[in-house]
Amino acid sequence: MTKPQTIGSDFCDQPSHSAASSTSDWGTHLWSPSRQRVQDSNLMRFMLWLEQERNLNFANYEDLWNWSVSDLEGFWSAIWDHFDVDAERRYDRVVSTRQMPGAAWFEGSRLNFTQNILRHEGATPDKTAIVAFSEAESKREVSWSELGSSVRKLATAMRSLGIEPGDRVICYLPNRVEAIIAQLASAAIGAVFSSASPEFGAKTVVDRFGQLEPKLIFAAASYRFNGSNKDKRDSIDAVLTSIPSLEHIVYVSSDCAARRPSAAIRLHDWDVLLEQVAGDADLFKYEQVGHDHPLWILFSSGTTGLPKAIVQSHAGILLEHLKSGHFSAELKPDSTIFFYTTTSWMVWNSLICTLLTGCSIVIYDGSPVYPDAAALWRMTEEAGVTDLGFSPGLVQKMAATNVVPAAQFDLDHLEMIVLGGAPSTPETFSWFYDNVKEDLWVTSQTGGTDLCGTIAGGVATRPIFAGEIQGAALGIHVDCFSADGESLRNETGELVIRSPSPSMPIRFWNDPGDRRYHETYFSTFPGVWQQGDLCQINDRGGLYVMGRSDATLNRNGVRIGTAEIYRAMETLPEIEDSMVVCVSDEIILFVQMREGHVFNDTAAAAISAALKRETSPRHIPNRIVEVPSIPYTLTGKRLEVPVRRLLEGTPLNHVADPQMLRDAQALEWFEQFRTTAL
Repeated sequence: MTKPQTIGSDFCDQPSHSAASSTSDWGTHLWSPSRQRVQDSNLMRFMLWLEQERNLNFANYEDLWNWSVSDLEGFWSAIWDHFDVDAERRYDRVVSTRQMPGAAWFEGSRLNFTQNILRHEGATPDKTAIVAFSEAESKREVSWSELGSSVRKLATAMRSLGIEPGDRVICYLPNRVEAIIAQLASAAIGAVFSSASPEFGAKTVVDRFGQLEPKLIFAAASYRFNGSNKDKRDSIDAVLTSIPSLEHIVYVSSDCAARRPSAAIRLHDWDVLLEQVAGDADLFKYEQVGHDHPLWILFSSGTTGLPKAIVQSHAGILLEHLKSGHFSAELKPDSTIFFYTTTSWMVWNSLICTLLTGCSIVIYDGSPVYPDAAALWRMTEEAGVTDLGFSPGLVQKMAATNVVPAAQFDLDHLEMIVLGGAPSTPETFSWFYDNVKEDLWVTSQTGGTDLCGTIAGGVATRPIFAGEIQGAALGIHVDCFSADGESLRNETGELVIRSPSPSMPIRFWNDPGDRRYHETYFSTFPGVWQQGDLCQINDRGGLYVMGRSDATLNRNGVRIGTAEIYRAMETLPEIEDSMVVCVSDEIILFVQMREGHVFNDTAAAAISAALKRETSPRHIPNRIVEVPSIPYTLTGKRLEVPVRRLLEGTPLNHVADPQMLRDAQALEWFEQFRTTAL
């Protein structure tokens, strides 16, 4: 592998101005921060701190970034000290090795993630920590003191139920305050947390949580979405009967009937549980855990097998999000951030992490387009949001329905737009300058479930160019590789990370010998993390993410594993085989019917119903298409990536070697489909 090329140059010396323009050209200059905005940024304050405290001087972001990835020990110790991490015991060393996998971070440290969030309670007890909107309930505001008290009460109650450090706690709740309290309370006592949105069906939930052998589940009997109530009691019952390790269920919704499929499971009401706990905060002791103690488990589905259970640590997530929240998002105590998400998406976890900055967060339980496509903007105005997050898919929906927020809402307080979850386009950027306001920091970012952090994102000192991510995140050694492992500029290649970072998974759950972990990230380029995205890095350090390089689907920023869809298809006797791909944000399911069965509207409806029942509404494809046969390699692997590339325009002779296929003619049908039906 070649020596890495540098990442970009700094543009903070350009004249400060607001020069938005409607354009569809990649890389067109759209906006620059004012000189005052640059000087007031967290990033500049950090650079001044480095000069004063470490005698380190950097002329621009490029120099700072180069130092951050070349001196990992110096950079991450600076993050620890600059943000004054609250720890019972400081680390013995920052990182054990630069080799991947295997790097251990902050060995010897003893700390608690929740304790570092709730330390803001002492300084601003009456300040709003959470603003919660819901289709089902009126707006709710939770102060820092209320949040802290509720977390400590629930944590104490969980201890009384026998939940110990290392025990798994799962959450089957919509995006409401109680879910956040449950996550923070679990971390406060050293329990390991994992969550799933109630839109997921029982089978999908069991596929995830069944791997963890959890002791306690938080659940709600119903939720409301797009104007209608969704009853989840049958799904909850199925989860309870399918996961024998469960000992307790805590119902959040007061209207839930006390249904107990197993006598071994104790039922608890959320309000009653908290009322039984004395509220003396001085008596509560946060569980101090080691550097590699699991904080939570996120799930990312691949093309085969059960979803990957990704384990991340207290110390790693804490340090990553102190950095990314302050620098990539530029959050301050007077900031209010709102990113539409569900409890199944890593953005939800990241949103909780932004509380580390002392800011306020906004959450929403409901459809982003209910009662209309301007719904999120109403909440943005009412909550005084300064930092607003969207997936590009949502922006497209608003554009299609002619939403013009500038004409409808007071958005003087709005400072920043963060686009994430899917590749952004120049049109996506320009929509905000044309329809929201001209003086606006519109930036894109890439991260992902696997790291639950920012790989590349906002840079407060740099201007905005259409469709472009501003730069690689500090401490993240980003590069773009050719198939041969050569560093590329201005060409499309694999997004990789050349050095370890704290929020990389410490392991996968139930992965003997870390075999699956290694295969997922390090099998292509030994010793180098492969993210699974195609990208370009230009000469100024801007990044473009072009989409997935593997077969994982992406719908409005939420990654969907094809394996989940295939397992649902296996429940349908009329389906012989299937294959699903994502082309230009459109999910297409190809089905091969079993002999004697006909594909028609009734069959398509049955397929959609099965996917909704077994997985979630997100898994329902945009199109269902009958095919004569599904293409496979000689080793029995579906040709998902070659088919996707073929449908995107890659010539047939460039997508797969015919000698490696079971039936070389199977791909020819898809070439014909591209020319006639796409």
